[in-house]
Amino acid sequence: MAELFPADKLFLIAGPCVLESDELNLRVGETLAKLAEKIPGGIIYKASFDKANRSNRGAARGPGIDAGLEALDRVRKATGLPVLTDVHTPEQCGPAASVVDVLQIPAFLCRQTDLLEAAGATGKPVNVKKGQWIQPEGMRGAVQKIRGGSNSKGRSRDIAVTERGTFFGYGDLVVDMRSFTRLRDACDAPVIFDATHSVQRPGQGPEGASGGAREFVPILALSAIAAGAQGLFLETHPDPDCAPSDGPNMLPLSEMASLLDRAVDIWARVNR
Repeated sequence: MAELFPADKLFLIAGPCVLESDELNLRVGETLAKLAEKIPGGIIYKASFDKANRSNRGAARGPGIDAGLEALDRVRKATGLPVLTDVHTPEQCGPAASVVDVLQIPAFLCRQTDLLEAAGATGKPVNVKKGQWIQPEGMRGAVQKIRGGSNSKGRSRDIAVTERGTFFGYGDLVVDMRSFTRLRDACDAPVIFDATHSVQRPGQGPEGASGGAREFVPILALSAIAAGAQGLFLETHPDPDCAPSDGPNMLPLSEMASLLDRAVDIWARVNR
């Protein structure tokens, strides 16, 4: 398989927030597969088998690891796209790595040593999200844990770091466009911009759920590429308002092609 986090080509991680029905999962996957030829560095399909970091106890969490990995395997086989999913505990890393192509560390867990080391030990590519409270240079330690110590044989060497906004005041996030250069210099790894969760408004939705401002996804995504981001992370859904998780900050699937055309154009202009 080609390098999944190329430093010299724009790449994309995209998909629904959480796994739903096979029909929905495949609908998104098949659309992304058709768009993959637009993206020089390719597209990685993303969906979570468990949303373990929700604000409310009753929030939708997904099908769980066993059914979820089976669903991701079906997407992978049907679309030909590499697939990515979140892991939340060290014990999940091995089973997930046996099915998916990329493991992802959620932002709230980016300091969990056992989890980072277990993900790295699988040898699979790892995308680790920057915690909302951490300065860019603070992610150096997370990447070092994934890479392992002096005896790093068999550990992941294909690692990316994702900027997903920093807490600002109460219930809002701000994106510091300097972070892409600072993260790349500190971590020696490709840097991704998460345009979905950077427009999230934690705790401002109905009944304390997270709200969001999806109208700002395009401008932030394009600005991030101009500022040096090497990849984009975009959650997408045919009907975000009916999505079980993160709907207010997800890009409608119908708008994906237009945004990607603009993103590729800006990437080409910036990286001539």
